[in-house]
Amino acid sequence: MNHLNTFSIAARCPRTGMFGVAVSTAVPAVGGIVPFIKPGLGAIATQSWVNPYLGIDGLKLLEEGLPAQGALDRLIAADPGRDVRQLGIVDRNGNVAAHTGSNCVDWAGHITGSNFTVQGNMLVGAATIEAMAEAAEKSAAFPLYERLMLVLEAGQAAGGDKRGKQSAAIKVYHEEEFAYVDIRVDEHRYPVAELRRVFEIVKHQLLPFADGMPSRKDPLRGLPEEVTAMIMTPPPYRPGGTGGVA
Repeated sequence: MNHLNTFSIAARCPRTGMFGVAVSTAVPAVGGIVPFIKPGLGAIATQSWVNPYLGIDGLKLLEEGLPAQGALDRLIAADPGRDVRQLGIVDRNGNVAAHTGSNCVDWAGHITGSNFTVQGNMLVGAATIEAMAEAAEKSAAFPLYERLMLVLEAGQAAGGDKRGKQSAAIKVYHEEEFAYVDIRVDEHRYPVAELRRVFEIVKHQLLPFADGMPSRKDPLRGLPEEVTAMIMTPPPYRPGGTGGVA
């Protein structure tokens, strides 16, 4: 286990059913160990003295029919490290639950809202997650992936991790068993800003392509001609541009 001092959001879009987690920290590759998501089921962010099995086992409990709070209660009761864990869960019905252990490094805490929970530890102060919760509420009309990006930016602007910054990630699932959006900045001086740069390219170039990828219901889905033409164009000349030539 690694000690992750982190701010994150786990959320559900009530309009589309998308689930997502966004996270940033001062440890590399945070996107590989904090988010746990299953489409149509729920999203979990596990952090502080991060225990990935809280995400793995939490999704199993949601699949068994437990609501977010029931799953969290079961996980925390069974974990001898509960006092140094931080956990946020949102389930398929939009129920949310969060836990901040009594020995998480200050400042640590969480805020729950409608279809989302934000949490953080080793932060400069409560203002970080307060700004994140406000951003989550104000951006409710946006697509979930855009909301998650805005929430991360709000948390960073309000102070973020008191040690500085290193990595950030957004992961979103829609109807399929593979991620709809999965963007990671694993090591960067300004990871949230770099994530935004990559995110804008992904919105223009990858999401139109992803919308035509095979699905369980339709394995022969196709792409509109304009999307095919865009993908066949060298990266610097596509919408959104790019940092180099493929």
